[in-house]
Amino acid sequence: MPDVMSSRLVGVGVGPGDPELVTVKGVNALRAADVVVVPVMDTGERGRAEATVLHYVPEDKVVRVVFALNERSDRGRREAAWDAAGATVAGLLERHASVAFATIGDPNVYSTFTYLAQTIAGLVPGVAVETVPGITAMQDLAARSGAVLTEGTEPLTLVPVTAGSAVLKEALAGPGTVVAYKFGRQAAEVAEALQENGRLADAVWGSALGLPEESVRPAAELDGTPLPYLSTLIAPPRRDGGRGGKL
Repeated sequence: MPDVMSSRLVGVGVGPGDPELVTVKGVNALRAADVVVVPVMDTGERGRAEATVLHYVPEDKVVRVVFALNERSDRGRREAAWDAAGATVAGLLERHASVAFATIGDPNVYSTFTYLAQTIAGLVPGVAVETVPGITAMQDLAARSGAVLTEGTEPLTLVPVTAGSAVLKEALAGPGTVVAYKFGRQAAEVAEALQENGRLADAVWGSALGLPEESVRPAAELDGTPLPYLSTLIAPPRRDGGRGGKL
């Protein structure tokens, strides 16, 4: 049994879904770990993180741990799932020197890993917690759509629409590019907010990036139909100054 004081928990960002977008450092971290934990919903289906990980490590090295990722209303049930997942990972750290946790996107951007690391810190004193950055959905969508995220002195604002459409509207009223995550269930309100702020024409959205069911479309085509939950939106500012106009 390894010394718990020397055990390592590594959060590895595995990108938005395309296995080719995992960094070399990320692949090395997954392969170097004794076990790789992947989060699954309580319904049990294979998620993007697990599917990506299986391109690089054998299935017998992967441990599926249930998180209530689809639980939005019952805080008690959600936290009970986090506690149970933390206890499972703590047990793995008692038996293994290095445990990797694979998360879509980046482990420090709206990631399940944040909650896991907080739980583990209380359960496994002295554990070393590290992260390996990953490519985010907004970067992938920008590349696939041709949208430019920032120029010159423009700010970049990232908002989760799960916080409410008012948060998005406030961001759209400001300067710079606005990126919205998890807006699929509020697609109609998002389209309305874009129209109200003159941001509809140049905005794009995408879902299932890098996967067979990928969709990358102009936001002007939003018709109110609900989209996949993990849909991403990029709404650039109006750029009228020509090349380098925002410097």
